[in-house]
Amino acid sequence: MKISFRRINAPYIHLASLQAQLHLPSILRNTASAALAILLVFASFNLSFGVRYSPQLDQCSPIGYLSGTDGNCNTEHESECCKAGETYPQYYCSPPITDETSATLTINSFAEGGDGGGPSECDGSYHSDDEMVVALSTGWYNYGSRCLKTIRINGNGNSVLAKVVDECDSINGCDAGHDFQPPCRNYIVDASPAVWNALGMSGDDVGEYQITWSEA
Repeated sequence: MKISFRRINAPYIHLASLQAQLHLPSILRNTASAALAILLVFASFNLSFGVRYSPQLDQCSPIGYLSGTDGNCNTEHESECCKAGETYPQYYCSPPITDETSATLTINSFAEGGDGGGPSECDGSYHSDDEMVVALSTGWYNYGSRCLKTIRINGNGNSVLAKVVDECDSINGCDAGHDFQPPCRNYIVDASPAVWNALGMSGDDVGEYQITWSEA
């Protein structure tokens, strides 16, 4: 809190003269003098208070929770499958995008019959495991505004380019259209096997990996 004082010109008041005019007993005159002096001190200053606030960053919170449903879930890449009785958070938002946005890289097959479910949202097509393609969490997908655009992914000491072809749905899931997988977490870059290979990762290294990404 910052307090600043600005002196103003106050009219001069002779305390003894004022006391005499009031015809007050001595003890009351002394009390009145003290009170009047305090009032004059405050009257001669103008106090202004400036409070600087540090606004809190908007938190990306779940909009609700989806009830799980069992179904025929493809576990090709050790995909998580919905379970009846479980609840899964749903998100519209993702963390803010920067020059080095932190994310978790996961693996997904965009091929027909793969664990990605139906065709890609951006072009209505399937993509082979040899293509450098990714899906982004709902907030980053941003209603398709990044469809067919290229992003740069940094991880494992390497940097690669990949094309956005799909949404990793952070709201819906646990149905046939989503291969009975739960809603995507809101900080996911879901990448084809080709992206993982280009980053120099294979075998036990494949699954989840902390990366950064940016728009190319």
